[in-house]
Amino acid sequence: MSRICELTGKGRMVGNNVSHANNKTKRTFLPNLQNVTLISDALGTSVKLRVSAHGLRSVEHVGGLDNWLVKTTDDKLSLRARRLKRDVSKKLTAAAPQAAA
Repeated sequence: MSRICELTGKGRMVGNNVSHANNKTKRTFLPNLQNVTLISDALGTSVKLRVSAHGLRSVEHVGGLDNWLVKTTDDKLSLRARRLKRDVSKKLTAAAPQAAA
């Protein structure tokens, strides 16, 4: 399982450890990934995702998983999240004409 956030696309970064003697060795900075269960209001189900702490804060800030998926471009999302976005957008467009009537 790769260390990439399914919602933001945040992955590992590469840098250097720098010693007191200024020796440089390669190292990686891994994102703070959490296994979380997020609730989709449009689908009425809960979804298990592997999300970074930054991504989780962003989802809460925007107003939930459904709003986040609608506003985010597909290139940042994982395959599972893109499928989820498609299902959510179908539900929201199907519900929109009924709400207008």
